[in-house]
Amino acid sequence: MYIHREGLKIIAVSALIYSVIVAIVYFIFPEQTPFHYFLYAMLGGTLLWEVSFFRVPKRKVNFQSNAIVSSADGTVVVIEEVIESEYFKDKRKQISVFMSPLNVHINWFPIDGEVTYVKYHPGKFLFANNPKSSTDNERNTVVVSAGNGKEVLFRQIAGMMARRIICYTKKGNKAIQGSEFGLIRFGSRVDFFVPISATVNVKLGDKVKGQQTVLATFQK
Repeated sequence: MYIHREGLKIIAVSALIYSVIVAIVYFIFPEQTPFHYFLYAMLGGTLLWEVSFFRVPKRKVNFQSNAIVSSADGTVVVIEEVIESEYFKDKRKQISVFMSPLNVHINWFPIDGEVTYVKYHPGKFLFANNPKSSTDNERNTVVVSAGNGKEVLFRQIAGMMARRIICYTKKGNKAIQGSEFGLIRFGSRVDFFVPISATVNVKLGDKVKGQQTVLATFQK
């Protein structure tokens, strides 16, 4: 495991701010009291959480050419047939994975192929488990095509705490299943839109892991 580069500056600045706060409190109130211990625990716990949030686990990617592997760690909160109106404009199966503030927040490509569409949408910051967050919240849509009808749209969605969506890929880039393409900071979700013919391999409430859990498989 290592710390993602997006988190290094945030963690360093936080550590500096917390150190200054402790130094000021100690200077004004040098005698140690329960308040001091509570402050130390709160600031220390917050810093540890920031480190945990930006952790990048080292995992063996579950490469499967006919599978759609989860782009995110989290909990499956939606499985339903919907009309995808941004890109496909037809009926698709939607699978949504909610990422709590305690989950790893790196995002990985779910399939191999070519990135055929990338579009960022500004928006609101509703709770990520709100059904309207998929269309109303700040979000970033990516589509990867593997040819032969194997095409997946996945959408990074900001939540109440998430204030920045990071996406490194662009249209025309090569996508490699399990390789990193982005990050969402602080509580969010990822929606997947797969063909109606695809077989869903998870159920509501399942805990999934990015790079490893197969969400669905294409029809052969």
